[in-house]
Amino acid sequence: AGTAPGKKITARLKRTLPVRGPQAPTLSELMRWYCLNTNTHGCRRIVVSRGRLRRLLWILLTLSAVGLILWQCAELLMNYYSASVSVTVQFQKLPFPAVTICNINPYKYSAMKEYLSELDKETKKALETFYGFSEGKSRVRRSVGEWNSTGGDFFQQIPLLKVEDFSRTATDLHSGQKRKIEGSVFHKDSSIVNSGDSNDIIGFQLCDANNSSECALYTFSSGVNAIQEWYKLHYMNIMAQIPLETKEKLSYSVDDLLLTCFFDGLSCDKRHFTRFHHPLHGNCYTFNSGENGTILSTSTGGSEYGLQVVLYIDEADYNPFLVTSTGAKIIVHDQNEYPFIEDIGTEIETAAATSIGMHFTRSRKLSKPYSDCTETGADIPVENLYNKSYSLQICLHSCFQKAMVDSCGCAQYAQPLPARAEYCNYKKNPNWMYCYYRLHEKFVKEQLGCQQICKDACSFKEWALTTSIAQWPSTVSEDWMLRVLSWDKGQKLNKKLNKTDLANLMVFYKDLNERFISENPANTLVILLSNFGGQLGLWMSCSVVCVIEIVEVFFIDSLSIVMRRQWQKAKKWWNNRKQAGSGKPPQASHVERQGHDNPICIDEDLPTFNTALRLPLPQDSPLPRTPPPNYSTLRLETAFTEQLPDTLELSQH
Repeated sequence: AGTAPGKKITARLKRTLPVRGPQAPTLSELMRWYCLNTNTHGCRRIVVSRGRLRRLLWILLTLSAVGLILWQCAELLMNYYSASVSVTVQFQKLPFPAVTICNINPYKYSAMKEYLSELDKETKKALETFYGFSEGKSRVRRSVGEWNSTGGDFFQQIPLLKVEDFSRTATDLHSGQKRKIEGSVFHKDSSIVNSGDSNDIIGFQLCDANNSSECALYTFSSGVNAIQEWYKLHYMNIMAQIPLETKEKLSYSVDDLLLTCFFDGLSCDKRHFTRFHHPLHGNCYTFNSGENGTILSTSTGGSEYGLQVVLYIDEADYNPFLVTSTGAKIIVHDQNEYPFIEDIGTEIETAAATSIGMHFTRSRKLSKPYSDCTETGADIPVENLYNKSYSLQICLHSCFQKAMVDSCGCAQYAQPLPARAEYCNYKKNPNWMYCYYRLHEKFVKEQLGCQQICKDACSFKEWALTTSIAQWPSTVSEDWMLRVLSWDKGQKLNKKLNKTDLANLMVFYKDLNERFISENPANTLVILLSNFGGQLGLWMSCSVVCVIEIVEVFFIDSLSIVMRRQWQKAKKWWNNRKQAGSGKPPQASHVERQGHDNPICIDEDLPTFNTALRLPLPQDSPLPRTPPPNYSTLRLETAFTEQLPDTLELSQH
């Protein structure tokens, strides 16, 4: 009961005092209070300026400053995600890279004839029909078993065709009969290198085994390219059916390929080479593969301190239809990288000394948000089929192989096998050739999505190669050098060596300068915040506290005012509905006085003297006056009825 008067006074204060600041009842009052109290001078000048012209000028200046701040901050954010490139060069002992060497001819032709007899026979017949080329009676051995039983029939199903004047008819070079061309025509090259009329083109037609009306004609204006493409198509089909162990025996051994070897001035041998079987290049051999846990290094640059090998090419045992050049193919790569011989391999000549000087560079790029590269490839939704460290080429080839298995039901011969898949061959997959060509067409046109999924690696190593060639052996040294090499290898080769069967290769560091190219953030978070502060101070004389104030007023407080007014309207509507339902007339809504629910006084606090002084005075009441003091202690009331004599005398004086 004792606190009831205090509560009444508090309620009166809350209803009476005007409210300004964050608890203002309207947005206009809130904005006015902000402009009068903020530290950003432009907003204050908008309110206190007299005259419409001056106020308009301050509004334009303030809005222009805000626009400049937003523009400059956007530029700062864009520059924050940029990177600067730094190049560091240091001289040190360098690890020697892995060097993979392959003979351009993947398999010995003498050992492959029994598997390729039917294919070679059809190829020679096409050459004779189209070019008049003849070798006389064929002396090629026929194969045994299942290799001839279905091969000839399949060659007749996909023969070489001669198309005249781009018409819809073509001549079968196998039987000489004409057939109608259905489906699309794809011209594979634009060069015209043939023996007949320039309008005569040759190619082959592939059709969908499930729908004979779905066909595609692949044409070549060069007869050489057409025959090689057609031959490789059937060649891969045959090789896919041969077991891996058999193919390794049909290819070159390290003793066949390697004649001499030196590294860093010391002799080396086949123990330093690791066999690696490539589907298209047969047995390849990698020097310094690191499989035994040891990686060779070199501390001196120059050709004398690198790898020097002499290779035996054996040109006489080359497949005449599969390869048209002689020599070897090499690739320099890291020990954890897969050697893509067919993509980036370097060819070396026979009867020549090829010197390859190297410069070593390590590169490191920043990942997101600076660039769209991947650290390890774990975030790429493509299975790595090569069992090597991630690279863009591995991702692209793996992606295509997966699409091949999903679309055609089998794997393409040139790439590794996915799990639970097998290589395509026409016996089990008669439709794979048509499917492969159509799928490869989509891959080249970037319609499979592989180019969009695969990303560059953030870190990689690169060896920049400089190649020079010299005649080898020289005329004056040819005789004795060939005699010595024949003496060293003669018992195994059983024939005299020819310089066109030899290739001399030297791979070395030109210098031991290792270049390290790295990307670094152009701006740090501290620099970004400092630049933000400079822009805010330059255009609006504002600080971080002002920014927090702006967020509080324009977002939190403004939203609070809007929500409070909506709640009051909903509450009023609900009260009126309840009164209408009970039959009572709705109460007349009193006009809310400005400052309702003043937060200056809360229910728990009693009114103070200072809050009372802030109450507005009634307009019809006079100003209060201070009453005279009523000091009862100044009144003299004697307790005695008679005055003493001594005091009487004093009072008289």
